[in-house]
Amino acid sequence: MGHGEETVAAEPIADPDDPRLEPYTRMRERDLVGRTRRFIAEGEVTLRLLLGPRARFRAESILLAPERWPGLAPDVAACRDKPPVYLADKAVMSAVTGFPIHRGVLAVGRRGPEPDPAALVPPAPAPALVLGLAGLTNHDNVGAAFRNAAAFGADAVLLDATSCDPLYRKSIRVSAGAALIQPFARLAPGQDWLTLARELDLEALALSPGAAESLDDLATPKRVLLILGTEGPGLDAATLGRARPVRIPMAPGFDSLNVATAAGIALQTIARGQGRLATVG
Repeated sequence: MGHGEETVAAEPIADPDDPRLEPYTRMRERDLVGRTRRFIAEGEVTLRLLLGPRARFRAESILLAPERWPGLAPDVAACRDKPPVYLADKAVMSAVTGFPIHRGVLAVGRRGPEPDPAALVPPAPAPALVLGLAGLTNHDNVGAAFRNAAAFGADAVLLDATSCDPLYRKSIRVSAGAALIQPFARLAPGQDWLTLARELDLEALALSPGAAESLDDLATPKRVLLILGTEGPGLDAATLGRARPVRIPMAPGFDSLNVATAAGIALQTIARGQGRLATVG
């Protein structure tokens, strides 16, 4: 333990019906996320991010296989708000959660109040890079998009009301924990992307394979809202008609990319054009 770190005592649990494990019991994520404002994080990398200083949420409790505790004890001890730690073998953990536990690391996190999208965007005239996700209902794509947003220094991710929650267990895992540290907010139902962009002084770029303008030829705007739609239908015609459509150049005869891959390429191109990658540590 480092200087000033308090020792944390872990509590062994052998009974899957122990009431202390109730938040983990056969986790129904729609209930966790919607009704109780909790979420499940799994894996060592994700837990370290949840306990670290960059996390936007706090851990309510931690459930570990006993052999994982020594390696994670210093992270818990260094955490400002130290959560209780429970130790249970993987058979008990699997019985509690309803799915096989392989990594032996779970935590219940608590969400705070939902932020206003405008509060996450640097005010003009400062540079800004915001990723907008419209209608993304695949947890893998949302998680991967968050991982890309964190990797390329996006200031925020905004999701419309129909996109799935980035704090679903699978989304957090695919994001490599980025969903726990990347600022994000959700638009109100029916809130208009282009009105929001105008209010925040952002240029709305709508990614579309059918756009005439290539990202490679773009004079990168100082303040960008990059909007991506779901795979297949893409963005609606009204959004494309009011935003500035741009495309990723590809080989002749093929114009299809996974939406998270497209987000990564576009974010890297814009971040490089804004000069922000040199400052991302």
